[in-house]
Amino acid sequence: METTPTLLERLWPRDTAQRLFVVFIAGLLLIGATAGLSQSPLLLALPLAVLGVGVLLVDWRWVYYGLLFALAFSREIGLPGGLSMDVPSEPLMLVLLGCFAVSVVLGKTHVPARFWAHPLVIIMALALLWSVVSTVFSVNTVKSVKYLLAKTWYIVPFVFVTLTIVRRPADVWRVAAFYVSSAVITVLYTAARHGTKGFSFDSINWAIQPFYINHVIYAVVAALLVPYAFYAARDAEPGLRRTLWRGALGILLFGVLLSYTRASILSLPIAGLFYLVLRLRLTRVVLAVAALAATSGAFYFMSQNNYMLYAPDFEKTVFNKHNFEKHLEATYKMEDVSGMERVYRWVAAARMVSEKPVTGSGPSTFYPEYRRYTVKSFRTYVSDNREKSTTHNYFLLQLAEQGFPGFLLFAVLIGAALLQVERLYHRSRSAQHRRVVLAAGLSLVVITFHLLLNELVEVDKVGSFFYIALAILMRAESWIVEEGDTEFVVSK
Repeated sequence: METTPTLLERLWPRDTAQRLFVVFIAGLLLIGATAGLSQSPLLLALPLAVLGVGVLLVDWRWVYYGLLFALAFSREIGLPGGLSMDVPSEPLMLVLLGCFAVSVVLGKTHVPARFWAHPLVIIMALALLWSVVSTVFSVNTVKSVKYLLAKTWYIVPFVFVTLTIVRRPADVWRVAAFYVSSAVITVLYTAARHGTKGFSFDSINWAIQPFYINHVIYAVVAALLVPYAFYAARDAEPGLRRTLWRGALGILLFGVLLSYTRASILSLPIAGLFYLVLRLRLTRVVLAVAALAATSGAFYFMSQNNYMLYAPDFEKTVFNKHNFEKHLEATYKMEDVSGMERVYRWVAAARMVSEKPVTGSGPSTFYPEYRRYTVKSFRTYVSDNREKSTTHNYFLLQLAEQGFPGFLLFAVLIGAALLQVERLYHRSRSAQHRRVVLAAGLSLVVITFHLLLNELVEVDKVGSFFYIALAILMRAESWIVEEGDTEFVVSK
């Protein structure tokens, strides 16, 4: 004889997941009441901590996606000792680093051996190893050690976690979508604020607050995501998804153009030109010409102090903050204060290299070490450097801080990655695989172009997708190799 279930039995869920949810809500209410009665609000952190641990145990990949979405909103905060941290991005990187390490140790996550032995990973490992050597001779060991730690929690989440999460081309668009969506929100937010000032040139740095330090970072983020949005839209089937990607592409382009950032606006046609270069298999030629031009230029300027011939007139260097056209005019006349301030830093960096050409001054030590090497003839109105920025050229920064070995390893990493883009593009027979390669490759070109005028690899909003692009190229290579193996088996 069947008994009629009681009211409690009917209300009590039969599904395990629902039961856990009910228990969690009940616990949350109990702790909330206890916190209210005892006037101890810190108790409210307990259920959130339990929830966080539960999420990590069930599927820590959501920390990765959360990190990607949080990138556009992260802010730099100061720490004791002159250090700083990007919040919430860097704490999330640390959590992800721990989750990944535990998962690997427990055997739940596996990175194929072919990736550990990949040339790009080997070059990154050698560069990190050389950073350790440079740190031994650093003028500020604390800053250099922080640099090493930060490199670890950048490379592991954005390279190795990406390799484990991205298993098929659709995963690439999902990874990009999280960052694109948050970046689009910041562009729309900025546009709304910027519009109240008539989209004027002098109000862009005000409009981007509080999400970006300056309009350069804002513009770079929008520019580096353009290739992903473009090729994701081409890869999507006609419908809502393609419409959303096209809308995001238009918003990102709007953000780049209204950022009034010369390098970012120019980086997009540069990426277009690189597409033609790789189509024509001329990447090796372009890299060789670039290396020859850089070497010849450095030799010319440093021999017999020829760089002194280009010292600016202190009274003529200006910043046309109210007129973008005059800003561009001052640029090609070499009267723009930001351009000439770069020269001021580059001269100092070159003099630092001549004193410590092998080990450099140590990672993350250019500021304020460079002040001892400056030449007064190149001073500008902004040489007090309140932003505490560095060389405004990442390659030169590597030279000054880590000597010629550090510079060469980074240059080789860039060259190897760009050559891989060309090789994979021509090797693949799949249009979808080529779109993935082009999205990551052209985004990497945009970032690399900006590195000639800024130091951005250690900036969370940019450095993240620098390393993600490398991981995507490595993963795409495995797909294309499998694609070739499949064709071989079919042909047999």
